[in-house]
Amino acid sequence: MKTRKIGLANYLAYGSGDFLGAGTTALTAAWLLYFYTTFCGLSPIEATLIFATARVLDAVVSPLMGFLTDNFGSTWLGKRFGRRKFFILLGIPCVFSYSMMWVGDMGFWYYLATYLLFDIVYTMILVPYETLVPEMTDDFKQKTKFSGARISMAQMSAILASFLPGILLTQLGKDNASSFFYASLVFSVLCALMLTFVWFFTWERPREAWSEAALRAEEEKRNLTLAQSLNRLFIELSSTLRIKIFRQHLGMYLGGYIAQDVFNAVFTYYVVFVLMQDASVASNLLGTMAIFQFIAVIAMIPLCIRFGPAPSYRMVVVLFGLSSLSYAVLYYAGLSDVYSLLLLISAIAGLGRGGINYVPWNTYTYIADVDEVITGQRREGIFAGIMTLTRKASQAGAVMLVGIIMQLSGFVSGQKIQPEGVSHTILLILSVGTLVVLACGFLVSLRFKLNLHTHSVLRAETLVMRDIGYAQPEQTTAENRAVVEMLAGMPYDCLWGNNNIGYLNRNKPAAPALNQGGTLNSTYTRG
Repeated sequence: MKTRKIGLANYLAYGSGDFLGAGTTALTAAWLLYFYTTFCGLSPIEATLIFATARVLDAVVSPLMGFLTDNFGSTWLGKRFGRRKFFILLGIPCVFSYSMMWVGDMGFWYYLATYLLFDIVYTMILVPYETLVPEMTDDFKQKTKFSGARISMAQMSAILASFLPGILLTQLGKDNASSFFYASLVFSVLCALMLTFVWFFTWERPREAWSEAALRAEEEKRNLTLAQSLNRLFIELSSTLRIKIFRQHLGMYLGGYIAQDVFNAVFTYYVVFVLMQDASVASNLLGTMAIFQFIAVIAMIPLCIRFGPAPSYRMVVVLFGLSSLSYAVLYYAGLSDVYSLLLLISAIAGLGRGGINYVPWNTYTYIADVDEVITGQRREGIFAGIMTLTRKASQAGAVMLVGIIMQLSGFVSGQKIQPEGVSHTILLILSVGTLVVLACGFLVSLRFKLNLHTHSVLRAETLVMRDIGYAQPEQTTAENRAVVEMLAGMPYDCLWGNNNIGYLNRNKPAAPALNQGGTLNSTYTRG
């Protein structure tokens, strides 16, 4: 694929879009449960019911949004503004709905409605945004740089999300709910500005670069009834989980992010009710983590290129796991009042978290490349829909679980002194809960083999298939064939739509099981 010249402005503009994804997520994950139970009079169960309801909505909205962006190009609006970018443009004024969530002293139904409203806006923007990198380039290194820019800007927004509530609480008073409203308003303004940059400095894959299969799929969509469209949506969604490397990617992604969600949901409670410090101290420690997350992201770009995503991921998982355990060790060793040690552990946690944040979103940009080899189509939107759904579902699920366990342990909303059992519960969640989830991601990463070399081979073979319109095993080397089969999870001659994965190929025979022959050279499969 021929691409436009990509410069620093394009990398930074694209990356700035994740002020919405990362910034609002960081503020929500770290503070919203605390805000609901401290300033809004909601019990942990009521607060978690809001998150649970939103996830039911997400189960429909996120995949639908992915499906819609994949199919919006045939409409007048899609042709005029772009099948992806139209929704980014529409979302610019809508991001101010985020501030409505942070108004104090309202009722349960108000908080439910405002959370659901922003949840829809978030999905409407993030799903098409996440598809833009594979739309703009096929190059491994450029994708890595785009991911680095995105996660770097995301960490900058996380730094702001960590420090800003603490600064405002100090200025306006620790019992002033308006601190969180003003913090959210700052983010709303910044998100609107950053999405404007995304609109002007990004682009979509030109239609002339689409494969024949993709064009045929586009033509077929126009003649479908509503029932047929819904059936197509179900087939497309379920087909993503039949892509082996996407399942592995989800395992790493969820292992790292759910661990952070568990950690974030309980960390403020750890500072306030275990350490008996003001919420501003939690803000400072989270801010320290965020600063080192930013440093880690910068370091991860060359590491992922040199060693591959999976080994880099395992290294940072170990760092974050050890640091989360250290918070509990400090408490039981009687050293948790030593602020310098808390800062040190928070810095190490930040290095681990930054790497965990970077790797999955870096590898996501290559998933559509593997899918294209399998189906002959570009389906970035449907994968982005599943990713957004799992991200928000994992965050809400983690927060829900924490809230339920907290209430069962005897936590009382609005009470500054909690029963002793609450402290031990908080420490258990913070350390053991985080470690268990991280271990799951670590184990999955042992099977993930996509790296610079294997991706280069994949793209070279893709170009050949795209030119001739089918897979031709006799025209490739044994080594390249083995690499592509390993990534695709099926025999070479079953690639490029010669299987039943996806709606367009649904009536074709299923690919047979891959014959695991000789082992590839370790320098090719590392990572």
